[in-house]
Amino acid sequence: MGFKCGIVGLPNVGKSTLFNALTKASVSAENYPFCTVEPNLGVVPVPDNRIWRLTEIAQPKKTIPSTMSFVDIAGLVEGASQGEGLGNRFLSHIREADAIAHVVRCFEDPNVGHVTGSVSPLTDIETINTELVLADLETASRAETRVRKIARAGSKEDKELHAVLEVILSTLDQNRPLRSIELSDRELELIRDYRFLTAKPVMYVANVDEVSLEGGELADQVRNYSEQDGAEFVIVCSKLEAEIAQLETDHERDEYLAMVGLEEPGLARVIRTGYRLLGLHHFFTVGPEEVRAWTIPIGAMAHAAASKIHTDFERGFIRAEVVGYDEFIEHRGETASRSAGALRSEGKEYQIADGDIVHFLFNV
Repeated sequence: MGFKCGIVGLPNVGKSTLFNALTKASVSAENYPFCTVEPNLGVVPVPDNRIWRLTEIAQPKKTIPSTMSFVDIAGLVEGASQGEGLGNRFLSHIREADAIAHVVRCFEDPNVGHVTGSVSPLTDIETINTELVLADLETASRAETRVRKIARAGSKEDKELHAVLEVILSTLDQNRPLRSIELSDRELELIRDYRFLTAKPVMYVANVDEVSLEGGELADQVRNYSEQDGAEFVIVCSKLEAEIAQLETDHERDEYLAMVGLEEPGLARVIRTGYRLLGLHHFFTVGPEEVRAWTIPIGAMAHAAASKIHTDFERGFIRAEVVGYDEFIEHRGETASRSAGALRSEGKEYQIADGDIVHFLFNV
């Protein structure tokens, strides 16, 4: 579906190492600023163990998880909004993302330099956030100047846009991100094309060392900041995640996770958190040819979900045959679920629930 999460942060905080682990791609991660000049895109499967339980029951020819894209964006520095450190190019790449994973260094290592000379998570966060605010402020100022001239004698929409731009400028002038204010659906639609950076949902990723997997003083600073910012928070050890990603079998990975005391890789939490940030969830289609997870916004109706499979499904929608995940597992498949009365017919306005197994009937 093209959802992208941009990985941002100061140079040398572990962004590219995290990206390498996410995608098992070969991306430069040397210990110096701006080693990643072009954004790197990786498409990763979204971890959802339900799809494998459905596969065990249906025994299809293939299983297709849903995916999410991550973009590794080169390190920002102070002054990026004014073009420092190739900042304008990097900011434009962030603008293309739907959500932001802000990686923050929460470990000391004399062998890995820090762009400011010392490790200070809150200072690092404020540096990045200030640059994003300044970039948005420039965008909003230009837009407000242009719209103000036409709003006096312009349309109702021009006047509405000018009013919301004034609110945006006031917010940014206070060094506050736009996600901190509530805008109506109408207002969001009016400013959608500006792609404001600070309006994007954010998760803070505390990159810790191997002895701080449950957190520590530095990670706790990021946790507290994220709570105040209304953002998501995840702890990972990029170095450890990179080692896990190199293991070839599930058995090896499980043994390694058990050895370090983790139930799952931290990357799984990062990906799922990205899904939550974007307000997404899954429904499934199950058959002898394939079991597949489909990504839809939370609250999507049946006809909209059908369109994700094919536009003909929406155009000729008749009904959806639906069984909840737990009931499908309990009855070991569609046939027994139907016999038990667990499978039901729903119309196009049915709101698809997370984990629903759906079969669409259509006619075109």
